Amino acid sequence: MNNIILKNGLLGSSIVSALLISITMYMKSNPEKEVSMMVGFAGMLLAFFFVVKGIKQQRDVNNGFISFGKAFLTGFWITLIISTFYVLVWLVILYNFFPNFAEHYTDMAIAKASPDEVAKVTEEMNSFKEMYKNPIWVILFTYMEILPLGIVFSLVSALILKKK
Repeated sequence: MNNIILKNGLLGSSIVSALLISITMYMKSNPEKEVSMMVGFAGMLLAFFFVVKGIKQQRDVNNGFISFGKAFLTGFWITLIISTFYVLVWLVILYNFFPNFAEHYTDMAIAKASPDEVAKVTEEMNSFKEMYKNPIWVILFTYMEILPLGIVFSLVSALILKKK
């Protein structure tokens, strides 16, 4: 694997991992408070700036030229490393430090629901809790939090930074 991809993937991973650990510690110590999704989203975007940096470094190594395909693949591999570390860190947190996350999340979602939606939200959350008992679903749900954003970031970065 290319050194540029690995280095930028690990640097981005450190950002999302630190953010995930911080948010989890906050949620555990303040169970009544909900963490804004914008905090997590901002942390992911910050980590994905290493996609831009990696594509730019790859272009510089190629004497200032990089095709869209090569730029996208560079960004995609960096994204995949960042996303995989995000998933692995979440699995460690979930199974070792926050095993009641599904119940916590379900309770918060039901409490936020309007009186008209409580029955529907309760049914959805019970389904979520049941699926979250399976580690495969946990992995898939966690990848779906971060990977699509990273792929879009890789596409946009490749379009902007390509030079033939």
